[in-house]
Amino acid sequence: MEDTPYLMRGIQTVETESSTLVSSSPYLNEPRLRDWIATHYLRRSGRDLPTTSDAYKLHRILSEVQDMDRIEALFTEERRRSPDLDRWFSDGFVSTYTPEDLLTYPEGSLGYTFGRYLVDNQYQVDIVPRFEPKTQYQYYALRSGQTHDLEHIVCGGGFDILGELIPYYARLSNVPRFLSAELAGMVNAGQLFGSTRIMMRTGLHYQQSYPMALKAAQHGMRVGEASGPIFMARYEDVFHLPIPEARAALGIREAVELDTREASLAWDEYR
Repeated sequence: MEDTPYLMRGIQTVETESSTLVSSSPYLNEPRLRDWIATHYLRRSGRDLPTTSDAYKLHRILSEVQDMDRIEALFTEERRRSPDLDRWFSDGFVSTYTPEDLLTYPEGSLGYTFGRYLVDNQYQVDIVPRFEPKTQYQYYALRSGQTHDLEHIVCGGGFDILGELIPYYARLSNVPRFLSAELAGMVNAGQLFGSTRIMMRTGLHYQQSYPMALKAAQHGMRVGEASGPIFMARYEDVFHLPIPEARAALGIREAVELDTREASLAWDEYR
């Protein structure tokens, strides 16, 4: 015992008859997630494997790893406590607009700005293909996908890799203020893994941009801590408003534009 380093004391050997890795963590038990973390936390960026594809793969893995029945039960419980959340689910609003629809709004408005971004880059409205949600969590995920790019705009994050940190950290700091700790942890898992991969890869491979990455994370956290429930915001109702007025109407506070473009160019994928 005296020869055991102080920080190594207290470790207990766990007996098991399992022939494979087994843990109390469902995340650690999933080999695809272990590979995802090792790959996308440690790799450099490259045009051969766009960073956007990381998140899509992660979403598919988490949908099989997480306890969906538990998430449903927690959402049901939360709806009893929160009339606003219950109303949001009951309304079940889903967007049906096209990029061309957005360009009919005045220049400088939230709708026009978003439409211009989609058309100029030949992007689609939905990050993942639109589907008919069958559960509360599926609706939460559908709306999160529909509003993610809008969260970039209203939270002050550019459409580049370090700008991605702003909506990530806005959600990470915002959702726990309006949902129970257990539920927030489960629905924010994708945000946690996704944001950390950007911070890790920037710090490991693009250190010159790491100070900006920290600023982006801090900015996102400030917005999330000061704003109303971002995940329930109905952006479509304020498409006609200039962005500062849209933010005010949506309850988005502390948002300022943070220019992360130059720092993002350090990533090989974006040069």
